[in-house]
Amino acid sequence: MKVIPIASLCLLLLVTGCQSKPSHPLQSRQAAEGDWSLPYKQWYFYFFTPYTLYAMVSYAHVIDTDGYLYRFFTLDRTQSDPNVKGTWSEKSYRSSMRFNKVKKPPQYMAFCWDSVIDRKTYETHIVFSPDTWRRMQMQADHLSSAGRIVWYNTLLIGLAPEGTVRLWLQDVGGYPNLPVKPISLTTRSGDEMDICKNIPTKIDFSYSIPDGYDAETKEFIKGKTYPYGDW
Repeated sequence: MKVIPIASLCLLLLVTGCQSKPSHPLQSRQAAEGDWSLPYKQWYFYFFTPYTLYAMVSYAHVIDTDGYLYRFFTLDRTQSDPNVKGTWSEKSYRSSMRFNKVKKPPQYMAFCWDSVIDRKTYETHIVFSPDTWRRMQMQADHLSSAGRIVWYNTLLIGLAPEGTVRLWLQDVGGYPNLPVKPISLTTRSGDEMDICKNIPTKIDFSYSIPDGYDAETKEFIKGKTYPYGDW
């Protein structure tokens, strides 16, 4: 993972305007005017897919509220969630990440991902709102089962068929995860892609199997109609 200050790039997707400074080069007006320090060291992001509908993220970058660009060429594994079948679950959970971590809340995120079930590469762009930054600063109104303060420091990113992407902040125990509503979320594929055109895919879509899917996936989608659920 590389953290890079950019002096000349402007985040055109942010509807609130862009402010360039030598030390904080890429900030929206809201980000520049507020203190978005977190009460914990860093936050994490985790990609997952519905059961057996596999995908893999090959590259990601995040611009935080201080205006710094984090580039991730090595990411934690995108896992298939056995509890997500046919529709999203409010209880998806990940306890530890090694690579996917950032110091300040996210202004903007883009990532390249290969969907095995679609046999396509996608490029997703997300612009986050100040509401998300504030939520990440606030502790939950409940404690963990061990009596500890709960912080919303993990962003869950679900990747489903047809290039569908959904976002949550992870909660604990029996509490449902909090849906994240970004300012904008767009996903592209094929010739419409920009940053992902030059990112090598990490999946062989042929999978060395005639129809491209392993036995587990073939068994799960048997008798179902694509996109195999409501996403």
